[in-house]
Amino acid sequence: MSGRRPGAGLLKTALLVSMLAGCAGGQSNERPLDSYTAEEIFKKGELELETGKRPKDALVYFQEVERLYPYTEYAKRALIMQAFALHKSKKYEEARMAAQRYLDLYPGEEDAAYAQYLMALSYYDQIDDVGRDQGLTYQALQALRAVIEEYPDSDYAKSSILKFDLAFDHLAAKEMEIGRYYLKRKHYTAAINRFRVVVENFQTTSHTPEALHRLVESYLSLGFTDEAQTAGAILGHNFQSTEWYQDSYQLLTSKGLEPKARGDSWLAKVYRQVIRGEWL
Repeated sequence: MSGRRPGAGLLKTALLVSMLAGCAGGQSNERPLDSYTAEEIFKKGELELETGKRPKDALVYFQEVERLYPYTEYAKRALIMQAFALHKSKKYEEARMAAQRYLDLYPGEEDAAYAQYLMALSYYDQIDDVGRDQGLTYQALQALRAVIEEYPDSDYAKSSILKFDLAFDHLAAKEMEIGRYYLKRKHYTAAINRFRVVVENFQTTSHTPEALHRLVESYLSLGFTDEAQTAGAILGHNFQSTEWYQDSYQLLTSKGLEPKARGDSWLAKVYRQVIRGEWL
């Protein structure tokens, strides 16, 4: 005789039937959203954002708040949450549209700064590697600047300043990538043009020391010793402790040259500005 208890199979079957019936009853008794208050639907959306894995599921609740209860405080809050949920779902263009709609309808509200910030993030979060076209980076910079200038006292301004600097550095990295490409293939003039952009337009980024060193390399390869020495002088004045200066110094001295401003090239003008403290 087995150790199985009598009726165990029947008990399992009854339990399964009960569970299925409960599920079916839950589905049939589900209340339509229009029977809930604006607050209740809004909180359903918030809960879905916090616990769910798909932000677009929360989006439905926020959209319904705005549809069922227009011109209410919750409709206003639901609109900014739509922008957030769309951004979290990586639907960046739709997120921008929702954020812009909020700004159009509620320009003076406290969340207007956040709406502007979300618009900037919708560009910024699409910046990935330096190999891509940098159009999005320029758009991110413009949008971040708008947050900084229009909402300078907000917490979002502080975050925007940091992201602006990172995006700015990203553009410089792109110029450096192209410049190195030309330098490696001995297209020295094309390389110089890229490194010059970094020195003149992105001088506050982390790429400036390398750009100056690459200018030393490029100008020496072309036989333009005055420019090479001047680039080395700027590098020594501002970035003497870097490996790029050490490399440039060795390269110049190996050819009987020294890091010293010479001639009247664009680099000589930059050097004079450095000495006067107008360029750092």
